[in-house]
Amino acid sequence: MTTPLPKLFHPKYRPDIDGLRAIAVLSVVIFHAFPAWMKGGFIGVDVFFVISGFLISTIIFESLDKGTFSFAEFYSRRIKRIFPALLLVLIASYAFGWFVLLTDEYKQLGKHIAAGAGFIANFVFWNEAGYFDNSAETKPLLHLWSLGIEEQFYIAWPLLLWLAWKKNFNLLVLIIFIASISFYLNAKGIKQDLVAVFYSPQTRFWELLCGSLLAWLALYKKNCLRAIKLTIDGWLIKAAYRGKIEADGRTLCHVISFLGCTVLIFGFYRITKDVNFPGLWAIIPVLGAFLIILAGPTAWINQKILSNKLVVWFGLISFPLYLWHWPILSFARIIESAVPSPGIRIAAVGLSILLAWMTYKLVEGPIRFGKNSQFKVVTLIFLMVITGFVGYITYSKNGFAFRMKDREDFINYFENSFPNWSYFKKINLPMEWRSECAFFNGDKYREEGKLEGGVTNSKPVDKIDDSCFRTDSRFDKRVLIWGDSHAQSLSPGIVKYIPREWQVLQIASSGCAPNPNIDSPSRASQCDQSNYFAMKTIRNVVPDVVVIAQADGHSSKVVAEISSKLKAFGIKKILFLGPTPQWESDLPKIFARRLWITKPKRTFIGVKQDVFAKNDLLLRNFPADEISQFVDIIGLFCDSNGCLTYTDDDIKETMTTWDYGHLTPSASKYLAQHLLVKRIVGD
Repeated sequence: MTTPLPKLFHPKYRPDIDGLRAIAVLSVVIFHAFPAWMKGGFIGVDVFFVISGFLISTIIFESLDKGTFSFAEFYSRRIKRIFPALLLVLIASYAFGWFVLLTDEYKQLGKHIAAGAGFIANFVFWNEAGYFDNSAETKPLLHLWSLGIEEQFYIAWPLLLWLAWKKNFNLLVLIIFIASISFYLNAKGIKQDLVAVFYSPQTRFWELLCGSLLAWLALYKKNCLRAIKLTIDGWLIKAAYRGKIEADGRTLCHVISFLGCTVLIFGFYRITKDVNFPGLWAIIPVLGAFLIILAGPTAWINQKILSNKLVVWFGLISFPLYLWHWPILSFARIIESAVPSPGIRIAAVGLSILLAWMTYKLVEGPIRFGKNSQFKVVTLIFLMVITGFVGYITYSKNGFAFRMKDREDFINYFENSFPNWSYFKKINLPMEWRSECAFFNGDKYREEGKLEGGVTNSKPVDKIDDSCFRTDSRFDKRVLIWGDSHAQSLSPGIVKYIPREWQVLQIASSGCAPNPNIDSPSRASQCDQSNYFAMKTIRNVVPDVVVIAQADGHSSKVVAEISSKLKAFGIKKILFLGPTPQWESDLPKIFARRLWITKPKRTFIGVKQDVFAKNDLLLRNFPADEISQFVDIIGLFCDSNGCLTYTDDDIKETMTTWDYGHLTPSASKYLAQHLLVKRIVGD
């Protein structure tokens, strides 16, 4: 005969908290589907943190007081609450990904499934973030980072509270102490490592602990809070009404709730993904949620709006809705190879709501509230372990490449991850791109020593290859290529098709937009050093033509500055190249996923539309004269039927870009042969 588990305290149901959950989840869904509608919608996650901290701490405090707290019962409830919907989403993502994801994507999904099943997704995404990380929109389980933080809180916080309770420690002091340390790490770390602060539990726990503080006040200082409420309520009544009205605390509750909602609304529209978040900005959603919960269920907004049946319904399905919406939107983004159309995104949100309701009604409810509790818990744990193991095997087996072998062979040809640079080596690209003419590596411009924290510890010197900047008497004319990695990709074509009397010079460094205002060498910035050396070379050599290129084209201000300085040096022709056609993800991947059957030579599928807008703006506003000219690359590669994906019969060898927008050598030669060399030599 099994001994029944102690019954944990269950707080009185507050429909307004479910209403607040609805606001939180809908803000996140709107932000992910239509970010322009609610730029700060992602702060809904922070609202969830406060709610979770409040409810969990209320259960623990009351259960400790009544002597009914049980770790087994606590975690059994958590498992029955979280595992059913999570398992469905993990399994569905895995099954769907089998048919639509390429090998590296499926391998990554396997890792994320294992991390999600183990509730360490936040650490995994933390380690993945960086310059070489793929787009966040193509990670179907990215949203599980927040679930990881909550579960880590659920593991650590009950144990700390239980120990503190046993030792008769002051729980308020414990809450304030840990929350203060967490907030300090958040505020300090945001200036040093934004990614770490976003994903780290140490810098997020203070948000959940604000909910814990609210729970402590509501339980242990109930009378004190009521007395304060009555006093302030009396002041408000005297200020607002002429007649004598008895203070009952409701007026203050109305005001507190209104202030909380105002703060949240401000956050939804003032906080954007461009601010350093969380940091001090996180105070806004945390404070808003804190005030709304503090106001209580009788506050007008809480009672009339947040407790509305439709709003509460969304609150009840908020957890499965949060879990379903992002994988659906992300898979839509992957399949479309671009941001899905508004119609597709609306359909995705509708499907998410339907699946969330079905999950809540058919899966969550029966498992959470039905019989055979211990059997269900054991089964859920077993299924979660199996799911995590399958994810790990998928990762360790490299995404089961046999699923799409022919396509994978095609994609692998263009594989160019740091530090191997496989594609570069296959086609000898470093030589064709003239990597010896770049300052991407600190060794190119320092005497000795290594980079320390991004800064060289020695005097910068000119160690770039002589052929990049010194004149050769065998040539009558000279062209200099200046810019970033997109300028580097011009070399193969120009070198091949330029007339023999022309010498090709080059100062181009990856990630370094042309800047004519660098007047001295730099020990701290490779880009400053590259631009300084480019200006020095132009001044000393005075090439016949300067070709300037960078990823996003050029602003009118920079064009004017460069033109003015180069004209003063005696330069007779300056060619400003517009952006190349750019793609939402690597073109070979788009081709393998969306275009493999028909293999179109031109398409608009996956093309970045904002690049067209930038190019059109340059075409309209470029200050052209007899010296400064604009070269429309997009006009060569794109027409009304789409942009070129390859230029000749051999698709693999003549693909136009090997990634999102860097020209392949064959495309570089196509550009030089059909447009660029003619503009340089003037034929």
